[in-house]
Amino acid sequence: MQLNLNTKILLGFAVAAGVLLLTAVASFLSIRQLAVQTRHVEHTYRVIQEAEQMTSRVRDAESRVRGFLLTADTSYLQTYNTSQREIEQSFERLDRMMADNPRQVVRLDSMRVLVRQKFNNMELLLKPNRAVTSSSAQTILDTGRQTMRAIYTMFEDIKQSELTLLAERNRQQNIYETITPITIIVSATLAILITLWLFQKISREISANEKLQQELAAINQATSQRIQIIENLANQVVQGDYKVKIKDKEKDSLGNLATSLNRMTQTLDDTFGALQNRNRELDQFAYVTSHDLKAPLRGVVTVVKWIEDELATELSEQMRQYLGMMKGRLARLEDLINGLLAYARIGRTEQKLEEVQVQQLVEEVRDMVVPPSFHLEIPTSLPLLVTDRLSLQQVFTNLLSNAVKYHHRGQGTIRVSCAEAKKEYEFTVADDGPGIAPEYHEKIFLIFQTLRDRNTAESTGIGLSIVKKILDEQKSTIRVVSEPGQGTAFIFTWPKVSVTEKAI
Repeated sequence: MQLNLNTKILLGFAVAAGVLLLTAVASFLSIRQLAVQTRHVEHTYRVIQEAEQMTSRVRDAESRVRGFLLTADTSYLQTYNTSQREIEQSFERLDRMMADNPRQVVRLDSMRVLVRQKFNNMELLLKPNRAVTSSSAQTILDTGRQTMRAIYTMFEDIKQSELTLLAERNRQQNIYETITPITIIVSATLAILITLWLFQKISREISANEKLQQELAAINQATSQRIQIIENLANQVVQGDYKVKIKDKEKDSLGNLATSLNRMTQTLDDTFGALQNRNRELDQFAYVTSHDLKAPLRGVVTVVKWIEDELATELSEQMRQYLGMMKGRLARLEDLINGLLAYARIGRTEQKLEEVQVQQLVEEVRDMVVPPSFHLEIPTSLPLLVTDRLSLQQVFTNLLSNAVKYHHRGQGTIRVSCAEAKKEYEFTVADDGPGIAPEYHEKIFLIFQTLRDRNTAESTGIGLSIVKKILDEQKSTIRVVSEPGQGTAFIFTWPKVSVTEKAI
């Protein structure tokens, strides 16, 4: 199984780290054992030294007693008492040091018994007013000498045992003193060899990777150039140039993409050519519709007016009602034709950018569509925009005329307000009319949709559709906030920088 560079590096470092860890463990164990054996050796020396000192103190105590017996000088007794306390302390220290050696503990106990016997004999000689004959004193002294020899013998046994133990511990200490540096040197050598091997392997891998990176860099540069060509084609397509082509004959994914893009641009060129022809036909149709339909429509309106003027005395009340209904239907038909033409032309006419003082524009719309019975509140803080005046005027015209047309009292208050956002302004046109139920908030923006009976209001159902289409062209939004009986607020956004200006 082929391993990648990272895996090899990690594996090599893991092996090196493992060897170093084993080296550290082996060195630690060797050094620890060496330290243990060193402590054991030191312990043995301390035991021998303490035993020698204790034996020496017993001998010194015996000398003090003899000195007192010969000179009757009591100063000898002070040193004697001090020696006795030191001997007892030595026994306590030896008890602690020999606790792990039962045989030595037995010997030490036997030696303690002998030392006590020795001191008991010396106490007999030191008692005041003692009634001891010369022969008895000699016997006590002889017994003391025998006890002292036994103490020396026991001391030699203890010392010999400790020396035997010392020899064994010195041997083990020498072993670990020899093994420890060898272990460290061997382990360090292995670690260095493994590190050098790993370094060599990594160097080879890095060299191979550098060569591969150079090859990939060359391929990446060529690919970037080809992608740049594709991006340039995409930008030209966005700007409306559908005749652009890519000269890329490579048999790879980018080459296939270039071929597909060339086919796409050719298809777009053909499609947009056909679309331009359709638009021209639609413009011609709109002109013909406007001219040919409006002419007979105006003729019918004129005939109705003649009938009302010339036959005013002969018309019954019902006939007058019929003629009034006819004039309303004819007016709605004319509005419908005008609305359809306006809806069809949205987005297909060139927008003219100019400075627009929104407050002035709203006042002009008010004069055109808001009757005197309505009060229109216009704030003085409406912004100054560089945008298509006609499009914004159509939005305000339709919203204000709707607020008037669908008001249930024939009079009321309309409020226009504005809030500034980061990239757009949010305008609100609110009225105190009958309101709209939430289930109709989306429906009212569909073409030919109206919430009132067509027999009671001459509505085409196109006004809000025109508003929605204009705002879609501007990449803006519109929404309704309304409840039945609580008035209606249309809230729409308008960009600070128009879509046309961005394209420029």
